[in-house]
Amino acid sequence: QVQIVESGGGLVQPGGSLRLSCQASGGTFSRYVMGWFRQAPGKEREFVAVVTWSGGGIDYADSVKGRFTISSDKAKNTVYLQMNSLKPEDTAVYYCAARVGVTSRATYLYPYWGQGTQVTVSS
Repeated sequence: QVQIVESGGGLVQPGGSLRLSCQASGGTFSRYVMGWFRQAPGKEREFVAVVTWSGGGIDYADSVKGRFTISSDKAKNTVYLQMNSLKPEDTAVYYCAARVGVTSRATYLYPYWGQGTQVTVSS
């Protein structure tokens, strides 16, 4: 049974940085791709970034390109999302998700989800 746990959220001022972590367990993760998604109040869940466990297949939403960096650490079964130059519009619950197969931006293709971690960007 695949389990995903996110951590690292919090309150940060505009222009600040946070690093989110996503710890995965219970699966053969060499076959998985890992995605980060976010959901702001009153909005649909949206794609943020995705990576394979080998570190390839990286893709970013246009809204975070150049500010966020996704990476994977196979030895620790952990995926990271380094978020720099944060903006108030980045405020959301951030979710980590896993699927078997190729990278995808489509939320509905990911069957395994964590519980989410809140990121609030405010002065």
